[in-house]
Amino acid sequence: MATWQCVKQCGACCNLTPSDRPDLDEYLLPEELEVYMSMVGEDGWCINYDRLNRECRIYADRPRFCRVESEIFQDMYGIEPEELNDFAIECCQEQITGVYGNLSLEMLRFERAVGISPLARPEL
Repeated sequence: MATWQCVKQCGACCNLTPSDRPDLDEYLLPEELEVYMSMVGEDGWCINYDRLNRECRIYADRPRFCRVESEIFQDMYGIEPEELNDFAIECCQEQITGVYGNLSLEMLRFERAVGISPLARPEL
């Protein structure tokens, strides 16, 4: 079984382009939406993401919406704790595909880390 984990130096979720996430106001509180929008740089990437080193500069103090934790996902998206693993994997796959591409090194690294064989993907 595949088990979700964050893969260091991926950063796909740090691409915050609001037009790619039109439903932000459906799951972010108004004050969170304000924080989210303040974090979006001119190029759509989070201003706290160090693109050279590919890491978050505020990781320990990142906002709630940047955390993959069962209580947060249940509150924000209505995802039950037992559904979080599969939901988080799907979210990462969609975001990585959108940012880097389906056959990118980032996707291959993510799938290897979570235990998914690239050969198991239906589109290959």
